[in-house]
Amino acid sequence: MSNTPVTSGRRVRKDVAPAAGNGRAVGRIPVMDVAPVIGGGRFPAKAAVGEPFEVSALVFREGHDRYGADVVLTDPKGKRRPPVRMRAEGYDAARLAAVVVPDLVGDWTFAVQSWSDPLATWLHATSVKVPAGVDVELMFVEGVLLLERWEKEVRADAATRAAVRKVRKLLAQTDVAPGIRLAAAESAEIRHAIDAFPLRDLLSSDEQHPFFVDRERALVTSWYEFFPRSEGARPGADGALVSGTFRTAADRLAAVAAMGFDVLYLPPIHPIGEVNRKGPNNVVLEPAGPHPADWVGSPWAIGSRHGGHDAVHPDLGTLEDFDAFVAAATEVGLEVALDFALQAAPDHPWVEAHPEWFTTRADGSIAYAENPPKKYQDIYPINFDNDYAGILAESEHVLRHWMAHGIRIFRVDNPHTKPVHFWADLFARIRATDPDVVFLSEAFTAPPMMRALATVGFHQSYTYFTWRTTRSELEAYLTEVSHETSAALRPSFWVNTPDINPFHLQSGTPAAFKIRAVLAATGSPSWGVYAGFELCEHQALRPGAEEYLDSEKFQLRPRDWAAAEASGQTLAPYLTLLNRIRREHAALRQLRNVVIHSAEDDAVLCFSKADLADPTGDAVIVVVNLDPDHTRETVVHLDLAALGLPADGSFEVTDLLTDQTWTWGAANYVRLDPGVEPAHILRVRRTTADQGGAA
Repeated sequence: MSNTPVTSGRRVRKDVAPAAGNGRAVGRIPVMDVAPVIGGGRFPAKAAVGEPFEVSALVFREGHDRYGADVVLTDPKGKRRPPVRMRAEGYDAARLAAVVVPDLVGDWTFAVQSWSDPLATWLHATSVKVPAGVDVELMFVEGVLLLERWEKEVRADAATRAAVRKVRKLLAQTDVAPGIRLAAAESAEIRHAIDAFPLRDLLSSDEQHPFFVDRERALVTSWYEFFPRSEGARPGADGALVSGTFRTAADRLAAVAAMGFDVLYLPPIHPIGEVNRKGPNNVVLEPAGPHPADWVGSPWAIGSRHGGHDAVHPDLGTLEDFDAFVAAATEVGLEVALDFALQAAPDHPWVEAHPEWFTTRADGSIAYAENPPKKYQDIYPINFDNDYAGILAESEHVLRHWMAHGIRIFRVDNPHTKPVHFWADLFARIRATDPDVVFLSEAFTAPPMMRALATVGFHQSYTYFTWRTTRSELEAYLTEVSHETSAALRPSFWVNTPDINPFHLQSGTPAAFKIRAVLAATGSPSWGVYAGFELCEHQALRPGAEEYLDSEKFQLRPRDWAAAEASGQTLAPYLTLLNRIRREHAALRQLRNVVIHSAEDDAVLCFSKADLADPTGDAVIVVVNLDPDHTRETVVHLDLAALGLPADGSFEVTDLLTDQTWTWGAANYVRLDPGVEPAHILRVRRTTADQGGAA
């Protein structure tokens, strides 16, 4: 496939076929099954500035005449971009595709234009007839006429025009042997002219299909999550821990930035309800009563006498302190993301001012949140079927309040428990004025709901990566998110969260943490880490539970970062290296480019990512030992064609984790000791010069 713009300046002809859907269901040269198209075109497909993505379609025609197709983009300013040629995709001659790269944020459209190619048709017929002695002079006369027309109608570079003119004159010389004239017609220069600057007859245009281009961070993100109340928490006069503040949390910003993360995500920073407040390890007083003084509660139980969603918890500081925190983060290269959780504590101001926003039970009480057997006595869910307009307006107010204080990224808590159309309406309002605002969906739920939320506007989504551990699971999931759902859903691979202490990390083995970090950082352009991962925190609440003991959701958890660094008991240098590799390699900042390769050991996963925009550019091979406890030796078999390399060639690879260099080919021995290094992240040299060299 090519992403080279076609620069033909051919004038519009009177025989242009009407666009499909504009008086005709099918154009003169049929275009069908166009992708990516979401919901029949009702929703825009996703792209990001600078992100290569593929447009494909079934294009065919009757008979044997040659034809072609282009992708034509129209940018947010209404400017029609130069067409990009579509090429045959794989073994399906009718499936054509092209890679396009948008460069502006906003609403775009693309259309597939198909056309008859008279010059290519003539050259094919001439190559068959002239050697057979059939219609020899007639074929040359037709060629002269077509080339004359080409010179009049096509704008091409001077060298190509000169080559075409020379061949045209030669074809007209009847005293020159047919074989010589045929050789000229079949020359590389003429084939280039026909391919790069074609004549287009019977031009047909498919309908316009929408896609929205977001800023790059909507696609490429390294998230780091911490609780500001834990950063700088310290014993008070009575020995109980006192909450950290925005000012003490700011001391941690430089270390997060030094690890190469670019987004710092904060759980809710609002006042926490006092009614039914939860204690350590999610305990609750039964019957409810005044909570102990050292119960700080869950940040997701939002709202109290101190305010609601547009207020700051007084223990953290003031709104001015928050502004200073955001400014400090910006100074070290971090963008602050806030949690947006549409729910309320029983003493949230909304409960008194808008009781209709909640569900009242038969006994007159307001229903708290439940996910049986789990109970969330400290949270009231919103009932969106009561005063929908009021809830929508208040939600927009809350978002715009924090947007005015420098927040352009929101992580949305449990969006799948709210109506999908609510998010569509809310995001439409925000996008109309602020298309740079990014929303991450925290929806670990059924795939149709996850995809629906992404379709209506969520820019990124948490995923099932957290629970995909075997080679077959990972291969299937990487293929799904990079190819099958990528037009709508952008995955964010999180290694852990405050809610999820994965079973595969509960051993505390550093190798297990490294394995998951490599998979997340290389498998998706967006990945995330919750603080404590670098310390290999792993203690479970109880056997069989994917929850942390002494969860930070319910209590302060200060960490001695300096001691961990001094003792070397931290994976911070490893995470730093992974983020540096991501920054330096374009292939790892793309989503739709995963290729799965095979290994003879089922505990070894191998995949590659190559820059879709540059056939000889960046390419990376990732090989991971999924067994954190044993060394694995195997042979990996590479699909060299997928890497843009000759099937029988050899090439140089450099391990970006260890800086070792080897010569590789189609089959390669690999030994990975998880106690030393459980993975290879290999930079592939695949320039034209490199491909020609032997080991």
